Order: sequence, then C-alpha cells, then structure tokens
Amino acid sequence: MPRLTKAMRATSAVPAIPVSEVLPRLAALKTDTSAELKNQWRSLFAAEPPPYNRRFLESRLAYRIQELAYGGLTPATLERLEALGEQLDGGNVVLRRIRHDDKPIAGTRLIREYRGIEHCVTVRQEGYEYQGRPYGSLSAIARAITGTRWNGWAFFGLKNARGRS
Repeated sequence: MPRLTKAMRATSAVPAIPVSEVLPRLAALKTDTSAELKNQWRSLFAAEPPPYNRRFLESRLAYRIQELAYGGLTPATLERLEALGEQLDGGNVVLRRIRHDDKPIAGTRLIREYRGIEHCVTVRQEGYEYQGRPYGSLSAIARAITGTRWNGWAFFGLKNARGRS
C-alpha cells in the first residue's frame, strides 16, 4: 500500500471543485496576492502553506485545483509509482530525497529578470543553454548577462544566502 502524505489524507476534508470553475481559478492564480494564495492553500490542502516561493505555490495550487475537479492519480498508479521508487532505492524513502548532484533536472528552465530584461536558461544533460549557445556553468551565463563575475547559483536564485542550495 502506498504511503499517504498529509495532503493525501486531507483530501477527504476538502470539497470537490466544479469543472466549470477550473479555468477561472487557474487564471486567477497569476493575479492573486501571496496572502490569497496562502489562504487558498489552507482551504485546498487543509494545512498550512509551506514557506516556498510564489511560483511553487501557484504551480502546486494549479495542480490541486485540477486534481479536485478531475480526480487525482488512481490507486493503481500510486502503487506503480511506489513500486518503481522501491526498485530504485530498495524502499529507503530517505534516499529518494537525496540528489546525487545539485544541478536541476535537464529540461528545467531558469528565468531571471535583470535590469528589466527577462533571461531564460535551459538546463541540459551536459551544461546549460542560453540564447541558443551552450555554456558549461551558470556563472559563465551570469557573467555574460551582467558583465561582472557572479556566482551563477546565487544569480539564478538556486542558492540561499547561507550558501546552501
């Protein structure tokens, strides 16, 4: 039987969302204030919102709205995912949370606004891509954007002030 997260257990306390409300609610996520997003989190998850950034809250709320309207993953799918996870790590859930490297997953897009211009970097299997050119590091891209030396992880917000990613 799959392990249930707090959000999964709280599902029974949260009412379903009518399908007709899905698109308007998804569109409103972009214009809602942070306080409104946190209130929605409380009502949709029956839990306090995590201390993550706005983009995380928006994306997770968007998924949750659709999940409550159209249904979530089937029990069979959850069991299959759990089985695949156990094949990879022998059932040790702690290992699932450990990344072997700190690099974001290939295909991830990193977006940073600098001096009024939005810059988009795509993470590749080997390195990064910015404006159609390959780069070996985020620091090289940050230097290309700013003209000065930067820690690329800090420039793109992947590293907090204490130096941990």
